[in-house]
Amino acid sequence: MQLTHHDSKFKQYRFPIILVCDNVSNAPNIGSLFRIGDAFGIEKVIFCGETIPIGRRMTKTSRSTEKYVPFEISNSIETVIDTLNNYQLIALEITENSTPLSTLNIDGKKPIALIIGNENFGIHNSILNRCDTVVHIQMYGKNSSMNVVQATSIALYEITNRLKQF
Repeated sequence: MQLTHHDSKFKQYRFPIILVCDNVSNAPNIGSLFRIGDAFGIEKVIFCGETIPIGRRMTKTSRSTEKYVPFEISNSIETVIDTLNNYQLIALEITENSTPLSTLNIDGKKPIALIIGNENFGIHNSILNRCDTVVHIQMYGKNSSMNVVQATSIALYEITNRLKQF
């Protein structure tokens, strides 16, 4: 028998992870990021950019998780990155020098800032250059990208599983 939200026995846990979104601008994606943030017990989501559509279209996908997943909005991702001095900065992006997510080494003593990029243009190069690590998800089809929420889900699954070991 399928369990309801109230019947599930999942243990609630808060991981030392902040999700930093570099110009993610699609309302349904933003709503889904709230749901994923809640599902993986992250500390906070920071949306960076000039136009972040927090509103009715976003709430259709978030299923009210924006009410209890802490979040901030900032016009400047550079300013946000400047405040994350003690964080391990991990960018999720395919680059010439990125490494597979499956090989990611996590420092269990430092909180993590997972940085994700815009649906069409990814993460700005100036931000990639400031990250400790750039990882990508190994793909086996013809396409070299996936939806930002799907990719974030995979990355958070991998990272939280590794953090549980510390």
